[in-house]
Amino acid sequence: MVGGGPCNSAKALARLGHQTYFIGGISSDEYGRAIEEELESSGVDLSLSYRGQLPTALAIARINESGLASYDFELEETTSFAFDISWLPKHEPYVIHLGSVATLLEPGASQLLSWVGDKSAVVVFDPNVRPSIEKNQEIYRASVERWIDLAKIVKLSQDDLSWLYQDSESDVIASWLDRGVELVVVTRAEQGLSAFNNEGRIDCPAAKVELVDSIGAGDTIGAVIVEGVLNFGLAELQGDNLRQVLKRAAKAAGITCSRAGANPAWKEELDLAL
Repeated sequence: MVGGGPCNSAKALARLGHQTYFIGGISSDEYGRAIEEELESSGVDLSLSYRGQLPTALAIARINESGLASYDFELEETTSFAFDISWLPKHEPYVIHLGSVATLLEPGASQLLSWVGDKSAVVVFDPNVRPSIEKNQEIYRASVERWIDLAKIVKLSQDDLSWLYQDSESDVIASWLDRGVELVVVTRAEQGLSAFNNEGRIDCPAAKVELVDSIGAGDTIGAVIVEGVLNFGLAELQGDNLRQVLKRAAKAAGITCSRAGANPAWKEELDLAL
């Protein structure tokens, strides 16, 4: 199954009808060809991606009886995380969505950080924490914290937040807002999601579905948040506009959870479901 957080979000956003580029390493191996085929079939533009001869990174997902996933990874010496200033594009996008393993693994993560730091784009950051890759919470937290200073929107799960920080959720989010983050979205699985900004908090219930597979649900929410920035602009992503985006994100995540694999909704079926 083709996946990875930013890959899933790119696929979900493109299926919603928005021009979307995937910036990452794609191997020439059979897995790389599968990635190409799936992303292109969803409408993702791969013209800014790096093509390499090293193998594709692998995530071995295990699904429990409740449909929830856990992961083991094979990441060393792969094309997937070969981020380097020498090939990262010079373009100035409107929104950059990034996160997960690419923002943790060195040396690519620091190259990516430098590249993003030079852009004027709205940065949407999803740490998508994977303790099986880095078990040291202090190291992981330091990696996440350096991206907070570049992000305007942070989207993460309640589990991510509680694993990374000993402080209360409200204290962590308040500190991020004080540092310049304008919106924090916390996903809570079947309990829905919550959005925090300087105006306060908005809660949104989860869509009621029969859970088949949770892989890609959070990534789908990230894509709908990016769509919200594209539709309303960052400054207007609050109040009723934000409520509308959260409701759409919850419904889209529900559709993803209702079928196997990271298989997000197409615009027509999401619009119909709403």
